[in-house]
Amino acid sequence: MPSFDIVSEVDKHELTNAVDQTNRELANRFDFRGTDARAEQSEKVVTLFADSDFQLEQLLDIMRLKFAKRGIDVKCLDVKDSQGLGKQRKQDVLVREGLDSDTSRKIVKSIKDSKIKVQAAIQGDSVRVTGKKRDDLQQVMAMLKANDDLDMPLQFNNFRD
Repeated sequence: MPSFDIVSEVDKHELTNAVDQTNRELANRFDFRGTDARAEQSEKVVTLFADSDFQLEQLLDIMRLKFAKRGIDVKCLDVKDSQGLGKQRKQDVLVREGLDSDTSRKIVKSIKDSKIKVQAAIQGDSVRVTGKKRDDLQQVMAMLKANDDLDMPLQFNNFRD
């Protein structure tokens, strides 16, 4: 029976490259000359450092642009509030991966509400969709891509015929 998995993943190598490109652009920007603005990555958390909240916003915009150029969907970013560290400001940006249970339930509910003849089952941090026809599975993919109320980027992998 044809099937595929719905997941939400971020390529860690592309994430590292995007953070490196952000730091490289900061070194070349005139408005960041003489400041200690930088972006540091540890696992799935990117920490931004700048002298003011305005510079943090600019740094976040630069990082979002670099993420988009590297093929990382910016919907997976969870921006926390900025904090003060003496003269500097700090802001954490979490990179969300995997589907939580609420998002998985929304996906399964929208698939069942669409009346397409497929079955959807939650398996950990992914959703497996099976059906008799390949066309039904492709309909589900198109429907989920058009669905904007999910706040996570979705990828479809492990397609079996």
